[in-house]
Amino acid sequence: MNEPCQVYWSKTAESDLIAIIRFIRDTSPQAAAKVFAGIKDKTADLLVFPERGRIVPELLAQGIGHYRELIIPPWRVIYRFSGDAVYVLSVLDSRRNVEDILLDRLIRQ
Repeated sequence: MNEPCQVYWSKTAESDLIAIIRFIRDTSPQAAAKVFAGIKDKTADLLVFPERGRIVPELLAQGIGHYRELIIPPWRVIYRFSGDAVYVLSVLDSRRNVEDILLDRLIRQ
């Protein structure tokens, strides 16, 4: 059995999740609660299985292979792990181009 990791959420990932939940909540508070619970439950699995997600293909194509993602349709939870820590970095809509989103974030910083 794997030793448990700590899971840390970046401010960006927290902001992403809050924006998603607020957007869904405007239409259906029940659906928003379900999406929130689903994302939090799946990311909690990273405590024990940090290698569970696939390597982000768009980043791997650029030679960057240390970021992984969980697919929780239609969301992509991008994270990395190091030692006994998992860092959730972004929660993105998989219907959008991840390269455009990441480029936009880099430009705004």
